[in-house]
Amino acid sequence: MKIFVAHSSNFDFKNELYLPLRKSELNKKHQIFMPQENGKEIITKQMIKNTDVIIAEVSYASTGQGIELGWADIFKIPIICIYKEGSKYSTSLNKLTDKFIVYKDFDDLIKKLTLLL
Repeated sequence: MKIFVAHSSNFDFKNELYLPLRKSELNKKHQIFMPQENGKEIITKQMIKNTDVIIAEVSYASTGQGIELGWADIFKIPIICIYKEGSKYSTSLNKLTDKFIVYKDFDDLIKKLTLLL
């Protein structure tokens, strides 16, 4: 499965999101695309269209991520929103998906994502 990871740039996503995903069993089972893993990459509609599922870290607001999720919705790509316990996400995300995972730490997140995927 091709998984696209969408997120804000307003946190340490490389250590707090990318690294745990790369170290997980999910990385062995799926093709995970992390758009800023090797520097900032321009995200295109075609990239989103060629994805099987979007994992969106929504603990932090992001206009760019909102655009990416809008494209995913247009292309009927399933969206899974993840957010840290205690964070508040935009309620407009409820119009795009009903799949939300709240997590305490990244071990908890990986367990919950593995069950859902």
